[in-house]
Amino acid sequence: MATKLTLTSDELLSTTRAVRKRLDFDQPVDRSLLTECIELATQAPSGSNMQGWHFVVVEDPAKKMAIADIYRKGFALYRDAPFAAGNIVTGEPDRDAQQKRVMGSAEFLAENFHRAPFLVIPCIEGRIDGMPNMMASSSLGSILPATWSFMLAARARGLGTSWTTIHLMFEEEAADVLGIPFQDITQTCLTPVAHTIGTDFLPAKRQPLDRIVHWDTW
Repeated sequence: MATKLTLTSDELLSTTRAVRKRLDFDQPVDRSLLTECIELATQAPSGSNMQGWHFVVVEDPAKKMAIADIYRKGFALYRDAPFAAGNIVTGEPDRDAQQKRVMGSAEFLAENFHRAPFLVIPCIEGRIDGMPNMMASSSLGSILPATWSFMLAARARGLGTSWTTIHLMFEEEAADVLGIPFQDITQTCLTPVAHTIGTDFLPAKRQPLDRIVHWDTW
């Protein structure tokens, strides 16, 4: 096992950030770190214990560039969308400033995606398109916890990740690049993986709980 950061469980949970500008694109990442993180990820729960998860790990420079280009094509559409981070206006100065910072870092990541030592695409067996909510939630609930566990394990090893979904606008194109059987496998995320520049990440500012917690009724 790799040397891990000395983080408490609460510190790990509260400081696992979406890392973009602090990804170290020049420092190699040992494959063994990826396999450690994926092994831990597979301890996550899955619906009916099906364990239908798959992790496509991309290291080949040409394939990384192809996936990054697909991401950038989607990002060009996302950039002007009303739900893009930089276009969301809350009327709260601090939060609006945070939104602009997030958008700036997202632009940076889009430009540099191909430079990450690894790209990882977590997948789940089956297609969720058109599934009833219960089935779709069960399928996504069988891969998203594992993906988050992968990211927590990466953080504990000094690696940065960033949960992105923009490439899914062109999911079938990405499937063609990587040989993923599109009719049978659903891609759910795309994350770069790299060592971080420094390891001192802080908790993010979030909305107060009284806005989001509902006791007994909405």
